[in-house]
Amino acid sequence: MTTSSSFKNPAIVLALATIALTVYMGLFLHAETQLGVAVLLITAVIATILSRRTGATQQLEQSAARRPGLARLWALGGILALIAVFYNEHFVLLMICSVLLYTTACLGLTLQFGFSGVANFAGAAFFGIGGYTTAVMVTHTGVPHLLVIVLSGLMAAGVGSLLILPVLRTRGHYAALVTIAFGLLFKTFIEVNNVLGGPQGLQVPGMQVFGLAFNDGFTLFGLDFSFYVSYALLSLAIAAGVFVVVKALERSWIGLSMDVVRTDETAAATFGLHIARWKVIAFMMGNFFAGIAGSVYAMLMGFIAPNNFTFADSLLMLSIVILGGLGNPLGLIPAAIIVLVLPEKLQFIQEYRYLFYGVLVIAILLFRPDGLLPRKTRLFFQRGEKS
Repeated sequence: MTTSSSFKNPAIVLALATIALTVYMGLFLHAETQLGVAVLLITAVIATILSRRTGATQQLEQSAARRPGLARLWALGGILALIAVFYNEHFVLLMICSVLLYTTACLGLTLQFGFSGVANFAGAAFFGIGGYTTAVMVTHTGVPHLLVIVLSGLMAAGVGSLLILPVLRTRGHYAALVTIAFGLLFKTFIEVNNVLGGPQGLQVPGMQVFGLAFNDGFTLFGLDFSFYVSYALLSLAIAAGVFVVVKALERSWIGLSMDVVRTDETAAATFGLHIARWKVIAFMMGNFFAGIAGSVYAMLMGFIAPNNFTFADSLLMLSIVILGGLGNPLGLIPAAIIVLVLPEKLQFIQEYRYLFYGVLVIAILLFRPDGLLPRKTRLFFQRGEKS
């Protein structure tokens, strides 16, 4: 096999790309100096421009499309490698957990906004419902914590089933206003409710599974591991599981029905599709995913308060969904890294970091108006994909 043909092999392309991205993310997460962060950002810009001009980006996209299963395995391995490298770095592991949990919540928003066209500007509220449900159940009941996570998601979905009624009776901007009002109402409700801690918030006990306390560090092969490692592995497992479910829905007739409803409700109704049914399913499933993410987030942080679930946080989630590419689950992780990690790495420029971050996001959307990874047009008659 020649060198040129080797680089056209999808397996080799995916392996090299994953190794390069993992090494870069490791350096970026480890960078603490102003010079180091600046050099890495400039390197990313130059590498992006060169890869697009040389066709490397297109080749990578084609390789991932031909071997989607292998691409996901490499991505999973890359994240596990980062967790292993930073096994005792508390802050880095916390950022990894935050990216994975926000990605999980944004997968729910993708299902709502990107698939079925249901606008939800209260993502942080459902994230918070999951967190507060967990805080109450873990503190006052003996329900196993893994079951608590599921029940917290169901609580968020149940509350969402009530909100979907006025959403279905409105259209466009008015439907968005309903969810905005709900988000503000949720924050006000928990602020004035002393049972839920009021504005001071609630402490949340750490997670325990089969006698293993996640909030306790552990030693393995003579190395002291941060307690965040356990949460990072759990967050990765949940994010990966939700991603698989969302991709399966996208490829199925359920995803097709949601696409038709989003594209043209009149045409969908003409062909016999039940508009309300698919919107309810998308809205409740999306809120369920946000609820389980909020549940793990509450136990990870050990404390929650109304200020953790504001309208600004909902906009943060929506910005991740839009920046990554509306309707494309693959774009959520790079978008979450830009939205969540980049501002933390720019603390050395103090208040100007948000100005720089805002300019960067605007520039990305100017040159990539459909997001970092735009959703591809749905194809029907194609050869079977290899795993």
